Amino acid sequence: MIGVLVSGEGTNLQALIDDGLPIAAVASNRPGVRALERARAARIETGVFAAETYASREERDGAMASWLEERGVSLVVCAGYMHLLRTPFLERYAGRIVNTHSAPLPAFPGPRPIEDVLAAGVAETAATVHYVDGGVDSGPVLATERVPVRPGDTVETLRRRVQSAEHRLLPRTVRALLAGEAMRA
Repeated sequence: MIGVLVSGEGTNLQALIDDGLPIAAVASNRPGVRALERARAARIETGVFAAETYASREERDGAMASWLEERGVSLVVCAGYMHLLRTPFLERYAGRIVNTHSAPLPAFPGPRPIEDVLAAGVAETAATVHYVDGGVDSGPVLATERVPVRPGDTVETLRRRVQSAEHRLLPRTVRALLAGEAMRA
């Protein structure tokens, strides 16, 4: 079973739902986000783990990991989750957490990949799915789908094309992981 971590709109979550993947629970660090509405509409259990309601981020991440374990989650998918996971979560789900990223790794890690790609003036970017470790987008890459950067691209136009690739790549990669297939970039 899959647990999905979200922070915002939830378009990657929707791609997982639309693909029919077995999602047991969706957890967010922010209440009231569109992703939680998407999960509820699909009759998926939701939980909110706002950092400010815990003594520390470590305590919050431990509580979130316990909540997911109680729901039978064996694979965690970060789908637009905008917090770095702390040791209590990483240890309990070691080797079983994946993330999607809107640029090729390791070239463009961090929270503003589309902007960074455009600033670099490269001819191509990628949607990337990678394992999560303790760093910022530093885990091993599982799969990528190339996306050309077109003349005149803006953050919005490039983001739409990269998200379209993510919406194909993430469900395909998660399905392969659930089936026990080895993925390579």
